Amino acid sequence: MSDTPAIEERENGPLVVKGLSSMKNTDGSEVETKPIMALCRCGSSKSKPFCDGSHKEAGFESRGGTPAGRDRIITYEGSEVSVTYNPLLCSHAAECGRLASHIFNPAQKPWMQPDKGAAEEVRAVIEACPSGALALADEMPPHLFADRAQIEVEKNGPYWVKDVVSPVPPQGEGQSERKYVLCRCGLSGNKPYCDGSHRDAKWRDD
Repeated sequence: MSDTPAIEERENGPLVVKGLSSMKNTDGSEVETKPIMALCRCGSSKSKPFCDGSHKEAGFESRGGTPAGRDRIITYEGSEVSVTYNPLLCSHAAECGRLASHIFNPAQKPWMQPDKGAAEEVRAVIEACPSGALALADEMPPHLFADRAQIEVEKNGPYWVKDVVSPVPPQGEGQSERKYVLCRCGLSGNKPYCDGSHRDAKWRDD
């Protein structure tokens, strides 16, 4: 088996992770990793985050549906730093609002205003963004990366993945190959990637 960690998808079944060295559960606790692990992505397993075969009864399908966001790059200009955003990639983890609500606030128009804070605050948000929907405009590298486990399971949300080979090529403009989010509820219209459908459906993992 390759030393490079990777994720494979089983048709209408789980995500099979190979070679993972670090993983955290919804409560932040470390998950004991094994050479090969099957992770649930139908949303119905009684052993989340692991697969228990429930996808068969649930009639889970690997593809299908309409993505919740459009695949387009929107640029928000700032005097010191500008930010790009692709709605298709956003999982609505809301790390941006948690870290810098004065800059990233859906109640204001436009919802992102880079000049309302320091450039360092904007960069910290881009680093924390798990999906890669946020990136730096006209700067290299465009994506910044937080110090995280290779896979983190978001409570009532998707898998946050870092530096693990994805089961399929990037499916959105500007998508990072180093960090992305994979659907765990089975409802995304952009499977295997998360499109935020869990939030709209008020999906829960308990």
